[in-house]
Amino acid sequence: MTNNEDNNQELEERQLNTDTIQTGTFYRDLAFNREEIDVENRTVSLAFSSENPVERFFGEEILSHDPSAVRMGRLKDGGALLVDHDARDIVGIVESADIGGDRRGRATVRFGNSTRATEVWQDVQDGIRRHVSVGYVIHELQQDAKRNSDGLDSFRAVDWEPLEVSLVSIPADNTVGVGRSLEQVGEDISTKVLRTESSSSSSIKIMSDNDNIKDEQIVAPVASSPSPTDVRVLREDVRRGEMERINSIETLGSNHNNVELAREFIGSGKSVDDFKGALLERVAKPVASKDADAGLSDNEVKQFSFRKAINALANPHDRRAQEEAAFEFEASRAAADKAGVETRGLRVPNEVLKRDQLVGTATAGGHLVGEDTTGFIDRLTATSIAMQRGTTLGGLVGDVAIPRMTGGSTAYWLAEAGAPTETAATFDQVSLSPKTVAGWVDISRKLSKQSSVDVESMIRNDLARSLGLAIDAAAINGGGTNEPSGILQTSGIGAVAGGANGLAPSWANIVDLETAVSQDNALGADMGYWSNYKVAGKLKQVEKSSGNGDYIFNSGEVNGYSFELSNQVPSTLTKGTSSGVCSAIIFGNFADLIIGMWGGLDLTVDPYSESTKGTIRVVAFQDMDVAIRHAESFAAMQDALT
Repeated sequence: MTNNEDNNQELEERQLNTDTIQTGTFYRDLAFNREEIDVENRTVSLAFSSENPVERFFGEEILSHDPSAVRMGRLKDGGALLVDHDARDIVGIVESADIGGDRRGRATVRFGNSTRATEVWQDVQDGIRRHVSVGYVIHELQQDAKRNSDGLDSFRAVDWEPLEVSLVSIPADNTVGVGRSLEQVGEDISTKVLRTESSSSSSIKIMSDNDNIKDEQIVAPVASSPSPTDVRVLREDVRRGEMERINSIETLGSNHNNVELAREFIGSGKSVDDFKGALLERVAKPVASKDADAGLSDNEVKQFSFRKAINALANPHDRRAQEEAAFEFEASRAAADKAGVETRGLRVPNEVLKRDQLVGTATAGGHLVGEDTTGFIDRLTATSIAMQRGTTLGGLVGDVAIPRMTGGSTAYWLAEAGAPTETAATFDQVSLSPKTVAGWVDISRKLSKQSSVDVESMIRNDLARSLGLAIDAAAINGGGTNEPSGILQTSGIGAVAGGANGLAPSWANIVDLETAVSQDNALGADMGYWSNYKVAGKLKQVEKSSGNGDYIFNSGEVNGYSFELSNQVPSTLTKGTSSGVCSAIIFGNFADLIIGMWGGLDLTVDPYSESTKGTIRVVAFQDMDVAIRHAESFAAMQDALT
């Protein structure tokens, strides 16, 4: 026999003991006990794996739960809690994991606070999601000497690694209460398997590119096996994507002074989009938190009286008035200290402005104050169309910067073997800083002394109306000097012109306004029109097409969008020779109009300006600001003639 024949025979013998199989991530499902749910801490203790046999394509698989057989490092180091094994659908983190004495893999998982995580957490509490699955890879299988009862070869995984824990919707088999998920389709990796025979058993070694394998150990696959996927390319793509995720989160965290939050999201494997949402929630945290509150109890909030405070301010030498307002002055000092600001007169605490009723205990004057089902902020919102339609951030402390994406990544069509150009999202900030607006109301001295529900309500109504008008004027057309910049003064909004000297609004102008916003992809869920009553009267007389009887403004709407009216929308603008007679029409997504409110309401009393009439002037100061999240969300016609 020649040397070539000897070599060929040896190769054939080795091929008989070698297979190339498609392997990748496997999954097993179990059920968790609802009694292990900790609602307060948003955690669930569960079993994610067991030694129950599972039928695989290579035979029967058993996961050994000897501590030395399971690589727990990845799961213990902040493993991800997913939904249906989707790496982009992260809802929590694995806080702890271990192999229990009952030879099961056990873990405690904690759900996040994102909208998606909260939705899934509620389903878990309600018993809608009850199935848990583990994703794992096998590094080494040991074949048992005997086959199972169905005649299948039985293999024990003596080196395997759990990667993540998932909540799954539809298990494939219900033999263990819940069953087992099928292998994930489309993500298998070709893995060379070396089979070596021995007297009692044989072993299958699943070899990855990271294993130290000598060249002579790798035997060519049999002819019927599929071509292996280039694992190195796949891994390089994954590595590159992971580096981009880490760099993006680190950059955002650094730019917005939230480095610790960035590290938390990087460690938990969460996406850049998840981090953006959490970052926006964090920078706007003063809105939802009670940082600006004075620390009043619910009963104290209900007890606070505008009328008593004003009466005491108007009568500084009246001992009885001062004693009646002792609580109001104490609450004012607490609010001022919390906000870190100086008060001109008396500061109404933030929580008082948000209260839903004004009922004190009977012994504390509750019968005199009475009941009222709306607070000051509710009244202010009802008075101001800007606060009705815009996004109001109340109770702010300090300047606020909200992240805003200004540019996104780009997709490319590629030639064969081509590579896309690397692009990255760009960001800036929408800034809010306090600016002071003042409003006032005149009331008689006698009226300020009345212990009446109607008097208390009237004072708050008048103050809310006064401030509401000022806020509307600033939000619509504020000039930016000592006041916010309003929509009409914001650079970059869409512009629709009637004519060189203005023009009566037409159906074409309305269509152009909507086009200006939609062509910038800025249409949102809260679209509508703002204008004044002069424009409304004109549009009720203008037909979309001459003679068809279909008028532009009909039943409170224009082209299916709400048309809200305020005389704070200017009607004294100038265009060419039309001096001081032009009106504005605004179309936009008013959810992108942000109104920030700082601290409480600062009240002072002026008893001198109207002293000859026997009235006092109550002046309210409020720190606030207006910002536009995206200028492209708005378009305006500022030369409409009526």
